[in-house]
Amino acid sequence: MDNFKRTLTDASTFVSRAVQDSNIQDEASVVFNRAKQYTEEKLGKAERTELDPQLVVLERKTENTKNLTEKIKNNATAVLIPNPAARAESLFFDNVPVDKIGLKNERLTNLEYLGNDMIEAGNEFGTGTPYGSALIRVGQTEQKLGLIEKDYIRTGNEGLIAPLQRFLDGEMKNIMRERKVLENKRLDLDACKNRVRKARSMQDQQQKDGVDPRAALDQAENELRLSQAEFDRQAEITKLLMEGLSQSQTNHLRHLKAFVSSQVEYYAQAHLVMQDLNRELESGTLVGSELVCPPLSAHSNGQPNGQPQIGMAVDPTQEQLANISLTSPPATFPKNTHVF
Repeated sequence: MDNFKRTLTDASTFVSRAVQDSNIQDEASVVFNRAKQYTEEKLGKAERTELDPQLVVLERKTENTKNLTEKIKNNATAVLIPNPAARAESLFFDNVPVDKIGLKNERLTNLEYLGNDMIEAGNEFGTGTPYGSALIRVGQTEQKLGLIEKDYIRTGNEGLIAPLQRFLDGEMKNIMRERKVLENKRLDLDACKNRVRKARSMQDQQQKDGVDPRAALDQAENELRLSQAEFDRQAEITKLLMEGLSQSQTNHLRHLKAFVSSQVEYYAQAHLVMQDLNRELESGTLVGSELVCPPLSAHSNGQPNGQPQIGMAVDPTQEQLANISLTSPPATFPKNTHVF
């Protein structure tokens, strides 16, 4: 009984290996035929099946859509984060689960670095001097602009860059894969056509090596019919996917509007902050007044020291800005290392 089981197991293993070897041989034969057909086409020794003109137009539009979308995404990223090193670090934190491994993105913007240096210099020169107090006030404003810039980078990325990247990695990648499959089906179809032509040219010859020319022609024609059906099916699938690209532009328009809105908000906030700073500097009231260490809110709501009125809502960003320390940064603070 044990011998019978062992024999049955060996037979099953042999059959499985034979099937695997057969599949490998079939795949190798298909790849060889495609490579041969492709090479002969390049050398002008084989005919090529031309695609439907409408399919050719769609392929050209698809290629243009892919290239232009990649350019828009890359250039928008360069606008938000011009520094290539900062872009690489941002890409790392976007694609790696940093929260799970205990990392935090503490990179400051160039405006925040500038603000820290100005506050350090202002404290060193003296808050009672015109230049020192002005440096502190400008440094605070630069820090506030840095926080506004961070919010702009976040909203700009969420509004346009991330959606375009998802489109390229999802829908566009799927279309390009189907186009590659279609090209392989076309090579298989042309290889079958060549075999049919070769089999027909051998009809007048005598049977050779036990191969009947008529049987070889029938087999080649059957393979041609199957290959033609697979090619037509794949062409229809690819055509439908490429035609659907026009619908994705509706989503892209919505993302573009979101990006413009983030830019409008960013430049409007920056303009208000700089206008307030300019008025304070022109007024000449920084030295010897409460404005030596002013709050970083855009408006003081008419209260001393910029404190909000009782019962009024406090903007979280305003609270974060008001807590910025005016002390000098640590001695190890990186200086002049993040220049666009």
